[in-house]
Amino acid sequence: MEEVSYVIITPYTIIRSRTGGVLARLLPRLQDLVLEGARMVAFDEETTKAYAESMLRFKNESVPKSAELLHDYIINNFMPTNGRPHRALMLFFRGENAVRRLSDIVGALMPERRGIESITGETIRDTYADIIWDSPDKNFVTYFEPAVLAPRSREAANYNLKIFADFLENQPNLVRNIVYPNPSLIERTLVIIKPDNWKYASSRPGTIIDMFSRTGLRIIGCKLYQMSVNEALEFYGPVKEALRSKLAPGMAEKGKDLLERKFGIKIPESKMQQLVESFGYSFSDDQFYKIIEFMTGIRPEDCATDDMDNPGTVKCMVLVYEGENAVERIREVLGPTDPAKAPGGTIRRDFGHDVMVNTAHASDSTDNAIREMGIVKIENNEIGKIIKKYLK
Repeated sequence: MEEVSYVIITPYTIIRSRTGGVLARLLPRLQDLVLEGARMVAFDEETTKAYAESMLRFKNESVPKSAELLHDYIINNFMPTNGRPHRALMLFFRGENAVRRLSDIVGALMPERRGIESITGETIRDTYADIIWDSPDKNFVTYFEPAVLAPRSREAANYNLKIFADFLENQPNLVRNIVYPNPSLIERTLVIIKPDNWKYASSRPGTIIDMFSRTGLRIIGCKLYQMSVNEALEFYGPVKEALRSKLAPGMAEKGKDLLERKFGIKIPESKMQQLVESFGYSFSDDQFYKIIEFMTGIRPEDCATDDMDNPGTVKCMVLVYEGENAVERIREVLGPTDPAKAPGGTIRRDFGHDVMVNTAHASDSTDNAIREMGIVKIENNEIGKIIKKYLK
């Protein structure tokens, strides 16, 4: 039976920069489950209380202590502190038996009850969760961090998703929950984890995010996105002229050599500009259209005029990072456009294929970050509406 469910990466896990590691454990095991949406959330007091109370409402009577622990944990860790909400990452899934399958990947809440030696690291909680008891007979928990939260029943999933959707529908997508002592030093930059990372279930998106985490920057926005052809043309518009300048003269020279060998003629230098503007521009424009196709799944010349603003056929993940010198720090970890020229340990060196398929994008300036965020409508995230659609 097809179901909808969710996983929430907790504020503590976010703060400790374990987000990428959790995703690298989660995404490869999804198989035919579909990741329908992602969003950085910061619950208000009302939503936090409603979510916490649901732990008691849907508790497993055989292990009531788990429900109480979760209730108290959500109140203590999701509740705004002095008016400042805390970031968590919500992932929304659809598919056959989604609730049980996600629950199994997340793992048991209190694995230590079966003995520390039996923990294998197979589940996300085996690796990232902690629970400390006051004594060997385990009567009282002194420390508890579940790392991730996921419902154990379809009823609980639907109940909580309704709570989340009602809250998120009118919330901004970027979480602005901190005041910096020197705000003039703070930058925001856009990162896109490109479509080649989402062709099949793999750890790559999580590993890439994990590599970005070494910058020490904060993720304040996240969403899945299908870029339209018009958006891609605008987004990569500056690249078109850059490709013409870089590629067209060289291709004109190659065209000249081929024509001279083929027909036994000498093409004068006075004709070279015509070759640049014809053959050279045609080649560089074709390379540009390949970028558009890569990002949208559609060749611009094959897209009907009425469909140019429709979502593309491939998805990517859009992230916004915030902090001092955010642009430079992100691009240092990302590496140069050409993976072959990127230093070892950079994302493009490890995962990029060539100049066109280079696994991730990052803004090259704060001005471009603002421009690019506008194109992908970073302030909008439809996950609330998507959840309500599936709940119907």
